[in-house]
Amino acid sequence: MRGVGFLGGGVMDRVVHGAGFALVGLLACQPMAAGVRAGKTKQIEGQERVLHALNRFTFGPRPGEVAQVEAMGLKKWFEQQLNPSSIDDSALDARMAMFPAMQISQTELMERYPTPQRLRQMMRTGAPLPGDPVEHAIYGDEIARQEQAKAKREAAAEGGNAMQPGGGAMNAAAASGDMDAAAAAARKEKLYADLDALKVVNLPPDARMKRMVGMSPEAFLAFRKSLTPRDVVVAEQGLSPEQKEIFAALQGGPRMVDAELLQSRMIRDIYSERQLQAVMTDFWLNHFNVYLRKNQNEPYLLPAFERDVIRPHALGKFEDLLVATAKSPAMLVYLDNWLSIGPASVAAKNAARAAQRKKNPQAKQALKDRGLNENYGRELMELHTIGVKCEVSADRSAKELDKACGKGYTQQDVIEVAKALTGWTVDRPDEGSVFKFDERRHEPGTKMVLGKKIKEGGEDEGLEVLHRLATSPATARLISTQLAVRFVSDTPPPALVDRMTKAFVKSHGDIKVVLRTMFDSPEFWSPEVYRAKVKTPEEFVVSAVRASGADVTDAQPLVAALNKLGMPLYGMQTPNGYTWTADGWVNTGDLVDRMNFALALSGDHVRGVQTDWRGLLGEAQLPEESAAAKEQRLESILLEQPASEHTRDTVLQQFAAQSFPAGRVVKASVQQEDREAEGMAGLLLGSPDFQRR
Repeated sequence: MRGVGFLGGGVMDRVVHGAGFALVGLLACQPMAAGVRAGKTKQIEGQERVLHALNRFTFGPRPGEVAQVEAMGLKKWFEQQLNPSSIDDSALDARMAMFPAMQISQTELMERYPTPQRLRQMMRTGAPLPGDPVEHAIYGDEIARQEQAKAKREAAAEGGNAMQPGGGAMNAAAASGDMDAAAAAARKEKLYADLDALKVVNLPPDARMKRMVGMSPEAFLAFRKSLTPRDVVVAEQGLSPEQKEIFAALQGGPRMVDAELLQSRMIRDIYSERQLQAVMTDFWLNHFNVYLRKNQNEPYLLPAFERDVIRPHALGKFEDLLVATAKSPAMLVYLDNWLSIGPASVAAKNAARAAQRKKNPQAKQALKDRGLNENYGRELMELHTIGVKCEVSADRSAKELDKACGKGYTQQDVIEVAKALTGWTVDRPDEGSVFKFDERRHEPGTKMVLGKKIKEGGEDEGLEVLHRLATSPATARLISTQLAVRFVSDTPPPALVDRMTKAFVKSHGDIKVVLRTMFDSPEFWSPEVYRAKVKTPEEFVVSAVRASGADVTDAQPLVAALNKLGMPLYGMQTPNGYTWTADGWVNTGDLVDRMNFALALSGDHVRGVQTDWRGLLGEAQLPEESAAAKEQRLESILLEQPASEHTRDTVLQQFAAQSFPAGRVVKASVQQEDREAEGMAGLLLGSPDFQRR
């Protein structure tokens, strides 16, 4: 297995032979730990207890963090994490300043960086561009790109040479004797030559920015096309975060929004001191999954979904979170509730009369397509709240299950919930995209949901449905089970789930109370669950960066790493989200990719991510020491505990195969010492010991 520059960061100079495969194969073939057996009272203690908490309630410890938490007191640390507003996160705020677009409201975001749909509408109607010079340039350049792409498609369809060099509009104009068009083309060519002569990228930052914003759309497209990747890097040097964002938006507003969304989430997971809030935000983003590529608007809706809906409620009351997600444009668009129209609503009747007057089959079909939409109603019950049915277990009778969880829901319940939520839609979807209740679309009359009547009441009907679902014992059990799977075990013990469920019901869905109950339960501290959870790709990548103490100046390669590892952020198409259990992530191919990433990271072959093994090892110059001693010091840094004998032997075998005869004291240059530390660190980060949390 050859390690290569994982994400275009250069070719690595070391080869992982059988030893690397042995590390990968060890995790792939090891069975997962079973659930905690009843009657067990022994608990993990000391530093292992602190390490266990950090592995479960954060994205992995940073170097020295186990000792810091131990000195602070584990219980005190956990209570502090339950109250994130008490934690200073100013260092993260400074890093997040790299993403100005993620700090503004959804409406401002869509106004400043228009969606493709909004631009197409402007092109159809001939609407004027904004007066602000920066927005004028962003809109103009984006429209020019769309027109250019359209022209290419048309030329390809016609099989002509309109877009070939030396052909196209300029040649056609000359052939027809249209001197004005030929003169315009000549002036354009001269402009390109002038831009090249001025060497815009070498101007001082403010002057450079002013010049790029002042270019015509055609000139900027030609200018950008002439830049090499190195020229782009030079063009960004010295620019403020706002100016860098403008430069990116001039090259494509939707791409810029998409990139900032994904990179800012990665940076927050890595650097936030409010780690439990970050982990719970990740949990709820997966529970209330929204797919990034649903349509071209979704990337514009997700920043507010994460920032204003999920994160503020991640450690609050579940019902508040449920209502916030139900009203979120991101969710309304993803599960199509914004299109839902009650069959007997005013809007449906008016549309039906209009279609009948026109005797238009297309209008009738459009009315049918935009009728009652059951997507959100179904997922609301199946995935977000009560679930299909409590899982049958050997120690519970059907009667006990019904008492604890209810009898589940029927297709008629789905229809009734969908009717209660008609009118919950989005205002100005291509501009402000904010929630509104449209009475005209709402289905009149009473509804019957899960055997209980809901009186006619407009928007309040939806709120009543959400309240009943949020406070259902079945919901308490579903959420408690999922939390136990995420934080404790792939097969959590029923006694723990019961305890968490009771805490959920008694506290009216207070997530802090449920997590505190889990933290105080003996099952959470059982030796059987210690290091028993396999990291998801996201947990692996983020924890590897945190453990290595790396400095991230460009998170895009880390985002790309998750794509390669099979877990792109906001990338699950179906509403059920990614699995938290090992069976979805443990196979040899994926683990080989993880090993390659670990080696790339440790060797500084991931662009924008810089490690400092010399600094972590605490010496200005690495001493002459045995490979075994160096490897054990890296174990203490990266794993915060000794590695298994199998892992240690495998790492040392790999080291000996690549470097020097086994057992010999290493005497090498500083550069060689660095490479050795990098190689060992990469193998440890790719080992089963690190893959488990």
